[in-house]
Amino acid sequence: MSLKDEPMASQTFKSSLLEGVVKEAIAFFEQTPVHDMPPQVSIAGLGVYAIYYTGALEHYEHLGRLNSKQCAIPIYIGKAVPAGWRKGRAASGDSSKSVIGRLREHAGSIRAASNLNTRDFRTRFVVLEGIEADLITSVEAQLIRKYQPMWNTLVDGFGNHTPGEGRFDQARSEWDVLHPGRGWAAKCRGESPKLENILAKIESHKRSLSLP
Repeated sequence: MSLKDEPMASQTFKSSLLEGVVKEAIAFFEQTPVHDMPPQVSIAGLGVYAIYYTGALEHYEHLGRLNSKQCAIPIYIGKAVPAGWRKGRAASGDSSKSVIGRLREHAGSIRAASNLNTRDFRTRFVVLEGIEADLITSVEAQLIRKYQPMWNTLVDGFGNHTPGEGRFDQARSEWDVLHPGRGWAAKCRGESPKLENILAKIESHKRSLSLP
């Protein structure tokens, strides 16, 4: 039998146990405490986090209504992993790469935006360390699939970092067009997305949710 004739099943690994563990981690995540943005706690762990909008800005007021009593629909989901994790030699103890470190970075982006305020955001997170750290990417991906957060799937760019000196020929992200204020984004010289196109996507998203 040639290689191209090899049955797919003989090369494909599947595990209901792994699926169950990821579901268990997500169930735990969804019961974790809700914090202000950024959290005022000292935890240096790695893991997965969600950010919720609770304010009244027109773009997201539908999320604000849903999340005003109970944080249910995140606007963004992200992960905290240390440098080198893709190569299997991640160093531990780097607090800047922790969940809290990432949330502080995100809070800085929100503060910089001319039309956002950190008081209108909440967050929750789950710490995954030791062997459980290998679940970080799987848990993040499953949560994004489940909730389709707007800043992950609809308005791109919230998690972006400065491109560095000499690399500002790129365009501003959709997020930076919608929420101007980050100093490094203002330096980007590429042709930016049109605001009206971004707003049209948001309105279409609202209608698709069939919210009151």
